[in-house]
Amino acid sequence: MTNNGKKLNPFKLLLASPRGFCAGVDRAILIVEEALRIYGAPIYAKHEIVHNKNVVDRLTNKGVIFIEDLAFVPPGARLIFSAHGVSPEVRKEAFDRKLKVLDATCPLVTKVHKEAIRFDLDGYRIILIGHRDHVEVIGTVGHAPDSITIISDIKDVDKLTIKEGDKVAYITQTTLSLDDTKDIVRALRVKYPNIKSTVKDDICYATTNRQGAVKAMIKLVQAFLVVGSDTSSNTKRLVEVAQKAGVPSFLVHDADDVDPSWINGLSVVGLSAGASAPESVVQEVITRILSIRPGEVEEFLYSEENIKFALPLEIRQDSKDLEKSDAHKYNPKIAAKTK
Repeated sequence: MTNNGKKLNPFKLLLASPRGFCAGVDRAILIVEEALRIYGAPIYAKHEIVHNKNVVDRLTNKGVIFIEDLAFVPPGARLIFSAHGVSPEVRKEAFDRKLKVLDATCPLVTKVHKEAIRFDLDGYRIILIGHRDHVEVIGTVGHAPDSITIISDIKDVDKLTIKEGDKVAYITQTTLSLDDTKDIVRALRVKYPNIKSTVKDDICYATTNRQGAVKAMIKLVQAFLVVGSDTSSNTKRLVEVAQKAGVPSFLVHDADDVDPSWINGLSVVGLSAGASAPESVVQEVITRILSIRPGEVEEFLYSEENIKFALPLEIRQDSKDLEKSDAHKYNPKIAAKTK
């Protein structure tokens, strides 16, 4: 292989597996697409359904209107809550406006909401580890606003002023850095030896698997690219994992973002994608990389994922009713019997 007469080293693109859509994202997008198919446009969505511009732009073009303020939703219209979840206050407002709500909240986020409610009812002061302005954290706080204190890094632990004798528990955002969270939890346990935690970690399986894959690949690559949006918490964490290991790491929204200088002269480059990044965009990025640096693509299997979350009952039932209606309308045998 040559470039302007110069011999190039063989090139390999190491592709993380798993990568991209998780079960919660897959479910949220399918809820929106099914709502469009069954009920027709427009469909309103509270916040971006998932944090990925490609997905949001595609759904916008199909007739989805993304809003932050429910005042912009006409009374009686269909509204979908995003995968990140909402507070009880938002749910009440939707009810008061007589909106037809479909809930696309990831079940693993709902799990954290239930934990917050349980700890609150049991009289605990709750420490929520997460990013203060993230929509998931805002929704979680709304379930126990008088009991929750948010902390974002280990320095915040020293600032906590929970009274001695108060019962203390912690929960976390689902898309955090595993390493950073472990350090914060360790500091919390030193300060509050009797602090309670949930039975199962709140950081979701997809975040754990994708960060684990990047960590396992780091020693094999010279640079790392992560496909996703800079509004996506789990995507940014993947970039940070590689950077903290001393490997040049770059977040790319799509193929146009790939800078040839990142990979020219390298022999092995790693590629992953955040949990809200479509595989179609990943494939476009792969094509772009190989156009710059021809070589082979090799899958790096870290773990297998086979988790699926069911769609809301209303969507499933209305989909069946629509299919029955369509079958009756277009099936000549059924139509003949009704004449």
